[in-house]
Amino acid sequence: MSTRTFWRWLGAAAAITMLAATPAAAHVGAGGAHGFMHGLAHPMGGLDHVLAMVAVGIMAAGLGGRAIWMVPAAFLVMMAVGGLLGMAHVSLPYVELGIAASVVVLGLAVALRLPMPTTAAMALVGFFAIFHGFAHGAEMPADASVAGYAAGFILATASLHAIGIALGLAVGQIGRIGANVSQVGGAALSLAGIALIGGWL
Repeated sequence: MSTRTFWRWLGAAAAITMLAATPAAAHVGAGGAHGFMHGLAHPMGGLDHVLAMVAVGIMAAGLGGRAIWMVPAAFLVMMAVGGLLGMAHVSLPYVELGIAASVVVLGLAVALRLPMPTTAAMALVGFFAIFHGFAHGAEMPADASVAGYAAGFILATASLHAIGIALGLAVGQIGRIGANVSQVGGAALSLAGIALIGGWL
């Protein structure tokens, strides 16, 4: 898939997501809009979520080809699954540790430029996405629309992935210097994850 096609796909997905939230708001009054805004804000309100989701985009851009859209798509799908588990109050241990560890591992994947197959990258990000999604679902306000809230955090996550992809593609255009910048950035992400685990951030 070309970069232009990816951006068209992402724009279409964002439009569909926003449209999906509209009927929810219409059926439950303020609950849908309230839920959508809370869902939109939730991933943006945690440094751990932001760093991990941007890292997914950077890693996908570094892998190139189909991975540019398949890796973020895998994250979104499994995050939605985790969100449903959280909303259902299913027990999932070590959620916060899993989220922080995702920053460490994904940062290392970027720093080391691991040449993993697309399917392996999808499995890796999908595993960590469950923890992120669970946290979103478990913290859904009681008066929020499920559809609106889910649409919000999915759109926010897709936007963060897009930022990471844009960064990854941009540095990829400046040759070896760009590769070095990407690796340093990945190392910084990993260190930030360690700081999150240690409670220093």
